[in-house]
Amino acid sequence: MTDILPLHDPLPPEVLARIAALPVKPESLTLTGRFVELRPLDVERDAEALYRISNGESLTLGERHIPAYDADALIWRFMLGGPFADLEAMKAYLRGNDGPAALPFTVVDRALDHPVGVATYMNSIPAHLKIELGSIWYSPIAQRTPANTEATYLMLRHAFDLGYRRVEWKCNALNERSMRAALRMGFQFEGIQESHFIIKGRNRDTAWYRVLDREWPGVQAHLEKLLYSEP
Repeated sequence: MTDILPLHDPLPPEVLARIAALPVKPESLTLTGRFVELRPLDVERDAEALYRISNGESLTLGERHIPAYDADALIWRFMLGGPFADLEAMKAYLRGNDGPAALPFTVVDRALDHPVGVATYMNSIPAHLKIELGSIWYSPIAQRTPANTEATYLMLRHAFDLGYRRVEWKCNALNERSMRAALRMGFQFEGIQESHFIIKGRNRDTAWYRVLDREWPGVQAHLEKLLYSEP
């Protein structure tokens, strides 16, 4: 007697119809919140401002000030590139963020009217209704502000509105700050993939996190409470 292996039930037609509706490269658009605006990254327009906020030099924007800092330790240690020796090197890195399944955003702090970081839709796979939030970094002038939380909220909301079933967040398993941020914002930890990449000549074990469409209403309420509830 042959054992019958179990299968999930077929997905509803309306779910499968989303596969054909989603482009591999996310459609370019601007996402606007209370604290930040995410606009499609334009290297020629944005690179100089992004370099200025991320190269370790002291910085004053409006009423905010940060002294000189270690750009590697605070921004670039776990990223694919950086710190950058000059503006041209950063431009080359930013151009690499774009791709056939990606949409990078420049994150603009609305109070400052100035870029403070970058966040990217990447690894869009409509065939499986999943997409990743990645290549995320912020200047110290935006750290400990609502910028990262609201940018993530806006990107999650838009992804699920489009019809994705799964949004992923991955980071170096040594990057405790990114791991804490994922959990704080409602992502579920799925495990660690060992020897996933070699980056800057070093091994990277990757921590995987996710939000599923069925989890999104609870995560959405959690993020809106974090961002918009009065103290």
